[in-house]
Amino acid sequence: MGANFSNLEFVDRSPKTSPILTFHSTAKWKAHFDASRETNKLMVIDFSATWCGPCKKMEPIIREFAAQYTDVEFIKLDVDELMEVAQAFQVQAMPTFILIKKGKVVGKVVGAKKEELQKLIEKRRN
Repeated sequence: MGANFSNLEFVDRSPKTSPILTFHSTAKWKAHFDASRETNKLMVIDFSATWCGPCKKMEPIIREFAAQYTDVEFIKLDVDELMEVAQAFQVQAMPTFILIKKGKVVGKVVGAKKEELQKLIEKRRN
């Protein structure tokens, strides 16, 4: 009476690529950051942590922004993994969003402030 599942095929319906880049090594992050200095593309770095409640609240919002603003590069960095990068950008609270263009900081939002972040993205993306 048991079912035979040997002919079933697993279909992965998850997205193959995320519009949000994640770095787990300082060297890879630095290489990407150095290469981005040559472009005029706005970069939004989301400094967060897995244990941070407000960071979790912002996750779907950042995914929404990444889908909406396809001309902007969204990057997520875990402060526990890349503490030296967070310190270099003087991140003291989470979430912190740093906006960068041509290697220079052009904006910063500290906290789970959706509207403030959206306004800053719209202002700086051109």
